[in-house]
Amino acid sequence: MTGLILRRLIQAPLILLVIYTITFLLAWALPGSAVLSDEGRQPPPEVLAAMEAQYNLDNPVAFYFGYLKGVVTALDFGPSFRYPDWTVNDIVASALPVSVALGLSAILIALMIGVAAGVVGAVRPNSFADIATLVIALIGISMPAFVIGSVLLIVFPVWLGIGSVGAWGTIPDMILPAITLSLPFAAYIARLTRMGMIESLGADYIRTARAKGVAERVVILRHALKNAFLPVLSFLGPAAAQAMTGSFVVEKVFNVPGLGQHFVNGVLNKDLFLIMGVVLIYASMLIAFNLIVDILYHWVDPRIEQA
Repeated sequence: MTGLILRRLIQAPLILLVIYTITFLLAWALPGSAVLSDEGRQPPPEVLAAMEAQYNLDNPVAFYFGYLKGVVTALDFGPSFRYPDWTVNDIVASALPVSVALGLSAILIALMIGVAAGVVGAVRPNSFADIATLVIALIGISMPAFVIGSVLLIVFPVWLGIGSVGAWGTIPDMILPAITLSLPFAAYIARLTRMGMIESLGADYIRTARAKGVAERVVILRHALKNAFLPVLSFLGPAAAQAMTGSFVVEKVFNVPGLGQHFVNGVLNKDLFLIMGVVLIYASMLIAFNLIVDILYHWVDPRIEQA
């Protein structure tokens, strides 16, 4: 286990460097200027040139190494051109907790729905419940988040008068965005749980447990589900990171002041510092969650050897 953690920690800086380089190339290739705005008066050419020189926007090599040095030495993600009174660190500090709260809520909802649906489908294969679960999972995977979110907004706040539109700050305001964000993850979890449960329920150790008179509830929940949950556990690492920092569409639909909405604005305005900072934070969270999943893998089943 110690060797696994050390290998992952050694690999993390190299992975982040590759992600940083690719993100820099793509962000730099975006059309437009980071210091120009589509609204209001534009600065004279000499002022524009001075601003670009101040932030190395006229020299890609200087910007690449200068920004990298600031991140590595001081965790400084730079200023934001979209929000002139804020640094990227300030934006992340205010928006990341919102995205994390929304993402954690979505993952918990997805786990409850997905595991329950997968177990029911596996225990009663080819039954009405199993078919209904598969159909709902297919819809959850196929339907875009903005469609699900729009439907929920129309049905609950508009038609039924339950909840509010565009509000944020209370637990009820989090329910609809969390459900919208959770449905695709719940669909994948349901499919993974169902396949794993069907395989586990046909294994020899399950037949042995039943022959010894172990209660069916114990066989399903303690013996079969433990092994069937391993693929779900593997999926939860990137899913959790994506749910916490990648809910761009959901945050836009429900006007959630999270990190995803700032990232979209950063791309639209070629806010290089904001783009780079958000991507690096997302990548770091993805690496951290994958490491946590590897550790949990070993904890759930010590026989598993991690590569």
